[in-house]
Amino acid sequence: MDLSAFVDGCGCLRIDRAFRSREPTLKAFLLAGGLGTRLRPLTDSVPKCLVPIRGRPLLDIWLELCARSGITEVLINLHAHPQPIEQHLERSGSPVNVRLVREDRLLGSAGTLAANRAWVASDSAFWILYSDVLTNANLNCMSEFHFRHGGIATLGLYQVPDPSRCGVAIIDNTAGVIIDFEEKPQIPRSNWVFSGLMIANPHLFDVIPPCIPADLAFHVLPRLLGKMRGYPIEDYLLDVGTMSNYEKAQATWPGHAVDSDWPEQTEAPASGAPQSASRGLQTNSMLRGEIS
Repeated sequence: MDLSAFVDGCGCLRIDRAFRSREPTLKAFLLAGGLGTRLRPLTDSVPKCLVPIRGRPLLDIWLELCARSGITEVLINLHAHPQPIEQHLERSGSPVNVRLVREDRLLGSAGTLAANRAWVASDSAFWILYSDVLTNANLNCMSEFHFRHGGIATLGLYQVPDPSRCGVAIIDNTAGVIIDFEEKPQIPRSNWVFSGLMIANPHLFDVIPPCIPADLAFHVLPRLLGKMRGYPIEDYLLDVGTMSNYEKAQATWPGHAVDSDWPEQTEAPASGAPQSASRGLQTNSMLRGEIS
């Protein structure tokens, strides 16, 4: 199946500048509360969103991508090892405004959204981003696609050789609509899987169950069949939540597609964060956002 047939060939930079002038700037949930068990022992003392990718904390890479994409407010949920994240942001700053929300118990990906529904109550749409994904995807193109086609949600999809470990999407060949979704199926019917990048409108909250924890892939996405579309991601994207992929990222991460014009400075790593063998953690000292 060629999902690119459902993308309107967006000359992204030209179209999106005009498009974004008509749409409100989006907020983003950056889901970072997980325990990172697949990265142990690395995450026994370090939150997984602070593990370094070629010397730079994964969190900093995400915040830069958000800033590049016109996102100015990011909510990060914290559970495992929250203090190093708070200290890192207080010291290093952020190119976007950051709201930190501690969870005494894990609410699940959908539970975090429901608990913070008021934060996006007046927004026409918002991002949901999984912090253990490493990507330089063009979020502007994906948001333009979402607003142009409508629907409750647009899921970023990418192809993997072993979809049985992922959330698998089945696409209507004629419209690009997701007509089935199954988390970690024993016999996958597609190799197009959920990337951990998603944009949705507030109707998403209507299908989040009251259970705790509530998971997007298990409890929510199967309730949106026929009401969400798939967007193919062709940029670099890797789930670094496993040790093998984390090691792969050190060799393959190309950086962001467009070189940043934000100057960087080398600072001491966050408390407990591992050092790269090649250099210390680098963080952004410009355009510091408000931390709340």
